[in-house]
Amino acid sequence: MDNKIIKEDKFLEQLAYEKEMDHLHKKLNAMQADVIHSKKRVLIIVEGRDAAGKGGTISRITEFMNPKRYQVVSLPKPTEIESGQWYFQRYLKKLPNKGEIVFFDRSWYNRAVVEPVFGFCTDEQHERFLQQVNEVEKLLIDDGIILIKLFLNISKEEQAERLEERKNDPLKQWKLGDLDQQAQELWDKYSHYIDKMFRTTAASSPWTVINTDKKKVARLESIKYILNIINADNKEKIDDKVVHLFDSK
Repeated sequence: MDNKIIKEDKFLEQLAYEKEMDHLHKKLNAMQADVIHSKKRVLIIVEGRDAAGKGGTISRITEFMNPKRYQVVSLPKPTEIESGQWYFQRYLKKLPNKGEIVFFDRSWYNRAVVEPVFGFCTDEQHERFLQQVNEVEKLLIDDGIILIKLFLNISKEEQAERLEERKNDPLKQWKLGDLDQQAQELWDKYSHYIDKMFRTTAASSPWTVINTDKKKVARLESIKYILNIINADNKEKIDDKVVHLFDSK
């Protein structure tokens, strides 16, 4: 009897989730139509710890959006030529055009966290990035780009479970990269650079942190927050529970 009740509860929970998601997808479509009509430019940066659900969250957000008017940018490691360019150069080529939404699935903030954790950049390059990024983002915002910065957080315990699941599930093994496998042993080092990033890179645009231990809740909250920011001129606001960090405004 108890198992039956648990299954019924899970079914009702899933039903409520899908119902709310369907409602939010309709609002996302209306929002995208307004972006296109008003020729807005929207840049959404999605950062977070390994296995926090960055790709899955973006997929849920864009699931029913017009694919011709949004892009998901996930750049590989820089080529030899790109390594000799100004660090931001290859990212700036991917900025949104009028009437377009661009998602950065990881971004220039690789230099704030991942690169120093693994020694892929020098201390000087890291510090130079921290000095420049606020000015770069201010220029984008001053030029009219709507910039949203999300950080998807996850507990160490939940991350360990998800990484183990990826390791053992043949359908998910492609998600497990070389760096992901070191996420647990380098947890504290990641924490140091994440905290430093929050403290030093919110002058022009605040970070919004969403806990993703519960994936479904996190995806709903991400969508609600995005809708509220892009539809800021509308009187109707959607109740969200996201946490803002280091908002200097």
